[in-house]
Amino acid sequence: MASIMDQERQFHIQTLPEEVGEYVILPGDPGRVPAIAALLQDAVCVAENREYTVYTGWLSGKKVTVCSTGIGGPSAAIAVEELIKCGAHTFIRVGTSGGMDLAVSGGDLVIASAAVRGEGTSREYLPLEYPAVASHEVVQALEQAAKKLSDEALGHGYHVGVVHSKDSFYGEVEPQASPMSRDIEQRWEAYMRCGCLTSEMECAAVFSVGLARRARCGAVLTALWNVERSKQGLPDQITYDSSRAIRCAIEAIRILIERPDAL
Repeated sequence: MASIMDQERQFHIQTLPEEVGEYVILPGDPGRVPAIAALLQDAVCVAENREYTVYTGWLSGKKVTVCSTGIGGPSAAIAVEELIKCGAHTFIRVGTSGGMDLAVSGGDLVIASAAVRGEGTSREYLPLEYPAVASHEVVQALEQAAKKLSDEALGHGYHVGVVHSKDSFYGEVEPQASPMSRDIEQRWEAYMRCGCLTSEMECAAVFSVGLARRARCGAVLTALWNVERSKQGLPDQITYDSSRAIRCAIEAIRILIERPDAL
């Protein structure tokens, strides 16, 4: 019986196995892909379709792919699924987020060790009781890379811990406008009391696909700002610069390629 999946290229990301590396960096924004790929050797665009822009180059003798995922869990899960079908086994999401814990200020890096499953995509992959956790090896590599890129200056530190993944961006930034505002605000407060570091939209989905498909996944996020610090009159800043997170992801991939047994 014929199927729409019966084609040589992957249905959504439009890649062939030989065009994809075993190691992948996953930004959300297609516009960030060329900038990340420029840090690789001989990177070329291999596919562009919908929200998916895919470049592949070389790092430390290994083929490395950069693939955008768009916004949210469903499109991120599709990208990881199809990249795995092409032979990828290690993924690092590099993205942006809004700080929650008072220790996080705008500009800080947040390395996700696990994600609160406040979205819907992960439910298609894991039982509700099962946590969306990152690969220990990837987290270690990201932390090693972040240490080299960080200092004590405001907005230039790094943190490792749990992040919050959600489906509604405006549920975070304008909860009072939602008919579900009371529920949103109560859950937000609970996550903060548990030490959740920052809020974003893709980590839980990426980690859940990785767990279900036995692939290694991690994430490094730039905190754009921290509304909770502002509420309490603490110093904070707004940043749109993701370059340090990108360098962190590249260096972590290099560590995983060159020293796979040293982690």
